[in-house]
Amino acid sequence: HAISSISLLKLSLRLEPSLPRHPQLSACAPTAPSTAALLCLVQLSSTKIFSLFAVPLLGFFEHWVRGSYRISGYLGAPSSSFFSRDSLNALFCAGPSQTSHRSRGARFIVRADSDFYSVLGVSRNASKSEIKSAYRKLARSFHPDVNKEPGAETKFKEISNAYEVLSDDEKRSLYDKYGEAGLKGAGMGTGDFSNPFDLFESLFEGMGGMGGMGGMGGMGGRDEYYNLVLNFKEAVFGVEKEIEISRLESCGTCNGSGAKPGTKPSRCSTCGGQGQVVQSARTPLGVFQQVMTCSSCGGSGETSIPCNTCSGDSRVRRTKRISLKVPAGVDSGSRLRVRNEGNAGRRGGSPGDLFVIIEVIPDPVLKRDDTNILYTCKVSYIDAILGTTIKVPTVDGMVDLKIPAGTQPNTTL
Repeated sequence: HAISSISLLKLSLRLEPSLPRHPQLSACAPTAPSTAALLCLVQLSSTKIFSLFAVPLLGFFEHWVRGSYRISGYLGAPSSSFFSRDSLNALFCAGPSQTSHRSRGARFIVRADSDFYSVLGVSRNASKSEIKSAYRKLARSFHPDVNKEPGAETKFKEISNAYEVLSDDEKRSLYDKYGEAGLKGAGMGTGDFSNPFDLFESLFEGMGGMGGMGGMGGMGGRDEYYNLVLNFKEAVFGVEKEIEISRLESCGTCNGSGAKPGTKPSRCSTCGGQGQVVQSARTPLGVFQQVMTCSSCGGSGETSIPCNTCSGDSRVRRTKRISLKVPAGVDSGSRLRVRNEGNAGRRGGSPGDLFVIIEVIPDPVLKRDDTNILYTCKVSYIDAILGTTIKVPTVDGMVDLKIPAGTQPNTTL
């Protein structure tokens, strides 16, 4: 078969004469001094030879480098690593270009690994509590139900993948040593065994974060979020605003049951009325079992002929006007919580809460420093020496300010 490409991999390493050599390295290492060259010539055929020969060879070579050789074992001190995490990532995960290459016999997709610590914004020696706190903050900001911007869902999944690895001691240890490629080599690829939304729900369950299980057969409603823009004075003095929100409310046709009027619900045959099912998945690490909400009944444990108005959801979307009192002193990023004004729960479940996110339009003249208001004024050299009285703006209007004689630059009055 015609050879479509030839890859020549040449790795040079230095062997300290005083250290024992590994048997597999002695064959290719020169006897006298210090330098050994490992040559691996991989011929990529345009047909099935690639999948039968090249891929297993590359996989074996990657495993050999990652698993068998650590510089602390054979080649020297841990500080002079045979392969660093960055070099391994560059060797196996990056590549000469960032584009996808397609040939008749194979398909390569080249991408760079992300730094999970940078994704969560924590240091490499961060504690579990710091990692969890960072995840909670970012997950709330980028959850698709809250953030409607393009790319928010992708960012949310990236954050969840990073937390999934760094919150697990075994995965984190592998990642710290070998990077994301090390996880894949151990059969622990990120995002393979968990749903980022399930991870989010489990972490916030019971905290009033994004809704949870309600009463018998009912599922609690999700929280609703609203962005409120205030001007500078409204934020300083407080204001009463009337806002209009769109939320899910209990269906009036079926009275929130989800069933067609005149019919009665029956026990779900899929979950036996439990509302949950257990799913098993066989992985390289063994059999994993996960408890999931029953898809047939939506977690209620009952099935029925669906209501024509709500299509069996037991809720319909409506708009509502709410009077909101904003306290004095709020700032951008402040959150106001209005209990039970979020989305209604399914089939009688408790409603979620309404969270109002404050955004303050900056004042062109006055600046805010926590609870202080700052104003920068310019005075002439003569006025600073002799003293004077000037007009300065405040949130209550213009006032007179006396500049003492001998005032120096950057003095705060």
